[in-house]
Amino acid sequence: MTKKTDQADLTIVVLSFNTQFWLKKTLTTLKEFYLDKTKYKVAVIVVDNASTDGSPTMVKKEFRWVKLIQSTGNVGFAAGNNIALQKLTSRYGMLLNSDTEFHHGSNLDVLIEYLDEHPTVGLITPRVELPNGRVDMASHRGEPTPWTSLTYFLGLEKLFPHSHLFGQYHQTYRNMQEIHEIDACTGAAMMFPVKLMQKKVGYLDEQFFMYAEDLDWCRRFREAGKKVIYHPGAQITHHKYKSGIKSSSTRFSKKVHNMFYDTMLMYYDKWYAAQYPKLYRTLLRAFLFVKKGGL
Repeated sequence: MTKKTDQADLTIVVLSFNTQFWLKKTLTTLKEFYLDKTKYKVAVIVVDNASTDGSPTMVKKEFRWVKLIQSTGNVGFAAGNNIALQKLTSRYGMLLNSDTEFHHGSNLDVLIEYLDEHPTVGLITPRVELPNGRVDMASHRGEPTPWTSLTYFLGLEKLFPHSHLFGQYHQTYRNMQEIHEIDACTGAAMMFPVKLMQKKVGYLDEQFFMYAEDLDWCRRFREAGKKVIYHPGAQITHHKYKSGIKSSSTRFSKKVHNMFYDTMLMYYDKWYAAQYPKLYRTLLRAFLFVKKGGL
């Protein structure tokens, strides 16, 4: 296994909240299928958001090669990851969900080398797959403009997946076997140059407790003049919805469900509100209220 140093080529940041079973799988497969084989110096940081399921103890006992940081509370995805992002000294950083799994195709060196060879790239994502082998479409998105969002919510993308007009949200008309530029990927697996983040882009926006922080970050990398790239040469399995927040009580799950739609309005306010009449926001808010089950 590659020796970990502060001067790493890559630092992988894993945020965890009550995901002991899945975190163990993530770290075990990460070591077996990548860390023990990579030619680069790779460090791993686990940020625990005040888990109550014994996750920190498990990491300390079974994964001593991991740097563990324990937050004082469940501060959310953006703030939790920022704790580690502010400490990076490596050339590249990578956000990785605690419910991901590595396998023989999970060679992240491919992504490092692509970034080395393409300085115009600010973010790169592997092919993030669901357990059934299909692409997790959250890792392959277009910018959620009002039109793009409307066609998605009306189901037009699903009806016409190969249409450039109606399939913009997940860019379902693209060839998933080829490297290509996208607008946004998922925070479940994204790699980036650390100096670019530090000097131009900044850290994750903590107004987004959960959801949309990855969309926002991708937007900001693009605003800095850099590309977001989908690279199927490396693949990672994503066991979605396994975090402690998402698997909590029905009441709390409902709150998380509402948060998904609330963050859409927050994203709109940040990037689009100044471009459209106030009436449009009123209509959007009413639409999201209905989607949340308000009627």
